[in-house]
Amino acid sequence: MTYCVGLRLNKGLVFMTDTRTNAGVDNIAKVRKMFSWHKPGERMITIMTAGNLATTQSVVSTLDERSKVPAERNPSLLEVPTMFQAARLVGETLRETIKMNSHSGQTAEAKFGATIIVGGQIKGMPPRLFLIYPEGNFIEATEDNPFFQIGETKYGRPILVRGFDPDMSFEQAVKLLMVSFDSTLKANLSVGLPLDFQIYRTDDYAPAHEQRVEQDDPYFQTIASEWAGALKGAFDSLPDPEFQGGPPVTQTPGGGR
Repeated sequence: MTYCVGLRLNKGLVFMTDTRTNAGVDNIAKVRKMFSWHKPGERMITIMTAGNLATTQSVVSTLDERSKVPAERNPSLLEVPTMFQAARLVGETLRETIKMNSHSGQTAEAKFGATIIVGGQIKGMPPRLFLIYPEGNFIEATEDNPFFQIGETKYGRPILVRGFDPDMSFEQAVKLLMVSFDSTLKANLSVGLPLDFQIYRTDDYAPAHEQRVEQDDPYFQTIASEWAGALKGAFDSLPDPEFQGGPPVTQTPGGGR
């Protein structure tokens, strides 16, 4: 399993993903799931992948080869005129990869399924963020739906829903994602460190910051420790329930507690 998040801020985009892949508890590996293509001063496009590893690696390799050897029938991410067309290209590549694999060996297409987050900016247009489904179709992030998650999404979603603000700074966005990923790491062993994250500032056409967060990263350790303490403190500060019609359930027959 995996966990990836893409945020659309008023200032730009933020991406974060884990690096764990597994085929059972005794077959765990570390694999990069974030990839970028850019032309200085013209475009910056980043994708994050979740799902069948053979499928996602094939999609990334195909997109990368096309960017190095462009062809008329197979435009590359460095040639498409809009981010919509970039999302369409990724979706078509994903769909074709799944279709090709489903006709050889196993027959169930779900075995080869994958989802992809695509985000970036092409000069003359604003940054855009898309979620690509295995069927090749996609949706775009909007003001009402300003972030996308793929992979093991349920554990980290509550903090994003409660804490996200499109006006937040990049530093606040990374802090929010760190908490979201810490919650997921605590709840699911199929998601694991290190984490990769990237910050894209509008009109830069290159990453503003890229970083790998290792197990011993002091900031991540601080976030994990202080968030756990804050949750415990918030829980302890909440009032206990009052049960009507009898003594407190914690009271002993002798009057003690």
